Amino acid sequence: MTTIEEDVDDLGIYSLDPVLERFKGHLKYRSQKYVEQKMLIEKHEGSLENFAQGFLKFGFNRDDDGIVYREWAPAAQEAQIIGDFNGWDGSKYQMEKNKFGVWTIRIPDVGGKPAISHNSKVKFRFKHGNGIWVDRIPAWIRYATVDPSRFAAPYDGVYWDPPPSERYEFKYARPEKPMAPRIYEAHVGMSGSEPQVSSYREFADNVLPRIRANDYNTIQLMAIMEHSYYASFGYHVTNFFAVSSRSGTPEDLKYLIDKAHSLGLRVLMDVVHSHASNNVTDGLNGYDVGQGSQDSYFHSGDRGYHKLWDSRLFNYANWEVLRFLLSNLRWWLEEFRFDGFRFDGVTSMLYHHHGIDMGFTGNYNEYFSEATDVDAVVYMMLANCLVHNLLPDATVIAEDVSGMPTLCRPISEGGVGFDYRLAMAIPDKWINYLKNKTDDRWSMKDIVSCLTNRRYTEKCVSYAESHDQAIVGDKTITFLLMDQEMYTGMSDLKPPSPVVERGIALHKMIHFITMALGGEGYLNFMGNEFGHPEWIDFPREGNGWSYDKCRRQWNLVDTSHLRYKYMNAFDRAMNALDEKFLFLASTKQIVSSADEEDKVIVFERGDLVFVFNFHPENTYQGYKVGCDIPGKYRVALDSDALEFGGLGRVGHDVDHFTSPEGIPGVRETNFNDRPNSFRVLSPARTCVVYYKVNEESEADDGELTGADEDHEKAGVEDAADATGLNILVPAIVAELDADEDDDPDDDDEDYEMDGGWED
Repeated sequence: MTTIEEDVDDLGIYSLDPVLERFKGHLKYRSQKYVEQKMLIEKHEGSLENFAQGFLKFGFNRDDDGIVYREWAPAAQEAQIIGDFNGWDGSKYQMEKNKFGVWTIRIPDVGGKPAISHNSKVKFRFKHGNGIWVDRIPAWIRYATVDPSRFAAPYDGVYWDPPPSERYEFKYARPEKPMAPRIYEAHVGMSGSEPQVSSYREFADNVLPRIRANDYNTIQLMAIMEHSYYASFGYHVTNFFAVSSRSGTPEDLKYLIDKAHSLGLRVLMDVVHSHASNNVTDGLNGYDVGQGSQDSYFHSGDRGYHKLWDSRLFNYANWEVLRFLLSNLRWWLEEFRFDGFRFDGVTSMLYHHHGIDMGFTGNYNEYFSEATDVDAVVYMMLANCLVHNLLPDATVIAEDVSGMPTLCRPISEGGVGFDYRLAMAIPDKWINYLKNKTDDRWSMKDIVSCLTNRRYTEKCVSYAESHDQAIVGDKTITFLLMDQEMYTGMSDLKPPSPVVERGIALHKMIHFITMALGGEGYLNFMGNEFGHPEWIDFPREGNGWSYDKCRRQWNLVDTSHLRYKYMNAFDRAMNALDEKFLFLASTKQIVSSADEEDKVIVFERGDLVFVFNFHPENTYQGYKVGCDIPGKYRVALDSDALEFGGLGRVGHDVDHFTSPEGIPGVRETNFNDRPNSFRVLSPARTCVVYYKVNEESEADDGELTGADEDHEKAGVEDAADATGLNILVPAIVAELDADEDDDPDDDDEDYEMDGGWED
């Protein structure tokens, strides 16, 4: 058998990043722990996949003529099952405990009918060591509901086993995995226009068509797992196998996912395995009645509590915790046909300090030390192994702010196995600029450095703003740009004010350069594509339990005389550009210029040439831009086009012919390190993309004004297997590092995603 030592010694990660050699011992140790844990699972459970079918053993499951219920509660002294079916009297429904702390009872059918009827209420009743009996929702419950007429009422577990006539049957296959994800992050409950909780079916019928129309290929659904406090945004999970009942039933969620698949949209779930609700009555915390962490889902003492989140922290070394969490992933993949996950709070899982009060600098000692929670890392390795074994085309994304190296490298190399990480430093950079810097102080080199500062071969999903930047207490990018004029100056029936004109222009540019330069995937939060003006504020005591800010005002983008339509149209065109040219999947990314005086950034992604002019006033005639491939170029996308609310200053029928630069093959004689160049009109606050015309088929028009289903694989170098980018930023980053940002007003905390090395 191959040993882990032989595996890790041969890893390509050391040739990619020689600094990792110094931490080979740590990488070997965590890989050895992973192999040992996986081998134990295979020995005692048959396979990792079998182990992750705990939902067939625990909770409620039918056999030939009855229902078997199992629950893991090793600290309980006695246990019963109670519910509507027995008048909440468990005296005749005593459960038996085995040596592993698993309680079991078999409830036979009555007269050929299940003893527990579908949709009836159930609870697990057990006795503490101190003799006190408590009622809890079964840990593996598949549905839980609450009486909406009772304030702060406890949830009830619901036995969910609909008859065949009421079960939703999937009709559509999963869409193929896209070469690069364009993700629409959405919260179903707040997706409606009315101040109320929207349903899964309403989202499917009303919002999915909008997402498809804007050419996204992936949806990321938040707040799906049941959570008792709505204002937690779904992050204080109480019932991990239960669909949130606020928006409907499990069958309703299946309808949503199936409809998304019918539209060619993949669906990711925002899965919360980093912590659990502190709620005792409704959640897993109610099972924590033992003397030590081996008797509980959570660590004991301070290690089991997250002081900032007021939540409980899992003991990832516990056998039954691993079964519970891994089975949870398989449940959502198979029962509901999700296409992957976005793992929440990965930074908290990676480190014993949970990232609290940590400003990660990129020093590798921050990643590989005694501060690393190896048990949690092993769990994530097992999780990624399982998900990709079950669904090879799954997409799994890590929400990590620390930038831990190897997080998105294969497990076979000693990596943690995620497909992507979120580029979390990017929205922080934009917020800092919009809050603290006037336009003339925006640094092109700093913007480029932030957008390209990611680890070679570890893919990122970039975003300018997610739900985190839209919640109460902060402002969306559009609101930061235009503030009160969002209410008074968005009518197309009068000329735009300078504030509105600037706001719409920069909204388009910020989102587009983030998409084009910031990662190998892109994410947008629901409503931000058209510049939704207000923050999100869930109903809570502080706002009088109002739903007014917990909705999306689709009427703004649907009203023809309002300017929101322009930002929405440009968002659609951005996605259509990638759909046509596949630039996000390209391994070719070269920044040739970031001119601080001109305020212009020029780069190539694939074979497209991007020109971003951030100058508030200067328009440049005949601006010289470098490129790789000689030939004829035309406009593919122009943010200044009239249909995007611009001034229409760029001619779209102009052919741009390249000229050679310098001595062929002698790089230092080229223009900005590029062997060819052409000249363009670059208006102020405008971004324009140019594509190379295939002169053998001139009829192919590459200009993007909407969805275009033709794919021109510009610069995609075996992109299906691509693991990173060929990022060249000549002199820019080195020069920026030398300056070390001496701006005294720049007080943001930038997280270094790169770990201190570059390709």
